[in-house]
Amino acid sequence: MSSRWSEGLRTALTLRLGLWYAGLFAISAAVLLTFTYVLLGRALAAQDREVLESMLQRYGSAYQRSGLSGLRALVDADEAEGRHERLLVRVTNDKAEIVYFAQPPGWSGFDLAALDDASHAGWIEIDNPVDDSSLEVGTRRLRRGVTVQIGRSSRVRDEVLTHFRSRALEVGVVVAIIAVAGGAFVAYVALSPVRALEATTHAILETGRFDARVATRGTRDPLDRLGARINTMLARLERLVRGMREALDNVAHDLRTPLTRLRNVAESALDGDDPAALRDGLGRALEEADRVSATLTALMDISEAETGTLQLTPETVRIAAVVDEALSLHADEAEDRGIAIASRIDPELTIVADRTRLRQVMANLIENAVKYSDAGGRVDLEAAAAADGRSATVTVRDTGAGIAATDLPFVWDRLYRGDSSRSARGLGLGLSLVKAIVEAHGGEVGVTSAPGRGSAFTVTLPSRASFTPAAPTPIGANR
Repeated sequence: MSSRWSEGLRTALTLRLGLWYAGLFAISAAVLLTFTYVLLGRALAAQDREVLESMLQRYGSAYQRSGLSGLRALVDADEAEGRHERLLVRVTNDKAEIVYFAQPPGWSGFDLAALDDASHAGWIEIDNPVDDSSLEVGTRRLRRGVTVQIGRSSRVRDEVLTHFRSRALEVGVVVAIIAVAGGAFVAYVALSPVRALEATTHAILETGRFDARVATRGTRDPLDRLGARINTMLARLERLVRGMREALDNVAHDLRTPLTRLRNVAESALDGDDPAALRDGLGRALEEADRVSATLTALMDISEAETGTLQLTPETVRIAAVVDEALSLHADEAEDRGIAIASRIDPELTIVADRTRLRQVMANLIENAVKYSDAGGRVDLEAAAAADGRSATVTVRDTGAGIAATDLPFVWDRLYRGDSSRSARGLGLGLSLVKAIVEAHGGEVGVTSAPGRGSAFTVTLPSRASFTPAAPTPIGANR
């Protein structure tokens, strides 16, 4: 049903776009033809008027030079040369008597009585009811009451315009065909990104996979840019879905062991009747429940950070103050084991970060350093701003057992614990959470270590001038 509906919508959209193009093209062509027709009519009328004015000027000059006899001689000469073939020529004397008259054949439909009123010079238009043509006559009064009248019929001009109209209809048919074909082509080409988008969404709906992408050309076309935005959205959805699936897999896998221990503790306590043993069993059950809760919380935080859904509240933070807060959480444990902790951080050094999450990062790194340092060891914390002032790096250095070269690439992976750390308590999620939170801030993490020489973990975060949350890291990219 959805496929039929989308197909109908696509077809309707293509049809509408094609019709709009065809309509605009046809209207533009019609306007152009109409404008050309009007200009042609005006040009022909102006040409006829120029011919009549030229003849009137010519005859008037002849009359001024040689009088009526000279005018009559010129008129007779023009008639002999055929210049009056398509003209009406009428000359009257001071007594309104016709001295000369010439009229082409077939002009009997014109009522020439209006020419008798030659009281003033000007232009007269006489209509022919037979063929709807008109006769334009120019009148010029000369000295001593002589009047010259020359007229020209619009019949030839009307025939030219009629022929133009008939040809325009033929052109209109061709234009309509071109408009329809062009509209269909333009609609097909213009909507190709829409078809690609439809095919992609159809594939996603059919397969349930979010790795399909809309084909784009990398142009600035709005539809092409829309396809690129949708690809970005699909990539984000793919990361979210993958993150949800992996988070569920991790929860199911990582909670199985503590839940099993919790069940074993409860069963062991239920088997005995000693109240002290029962209290001890409940205590251990509570401890295992806390471990389950901590594991679940850490896994959810990591998944949110890696999929870009971790909520951050960035603010200007003094690094030294946050480090001191994190140190207070592990100061007692370090003192009990004789581990010296020293923080040499400029109190004025600041970065832009979520204060709570930054404290969580520092606490995990300090806990990790204290946990794997031998009694009587040392943990040093340092921080320095980059030369360009765009970032700051915090370093947590310990004198612990160090990390083997084979384990070093995997220390940031979830639940990964090297051979030297398997006997230590922990969930194996601390460093993974550190990496996820730092990258969610747009920062980077690093580590250098060697067996027996301790480790140095670095966290680089942007300063106030360059803070922009990073794009979500694809799940498993650090593995």
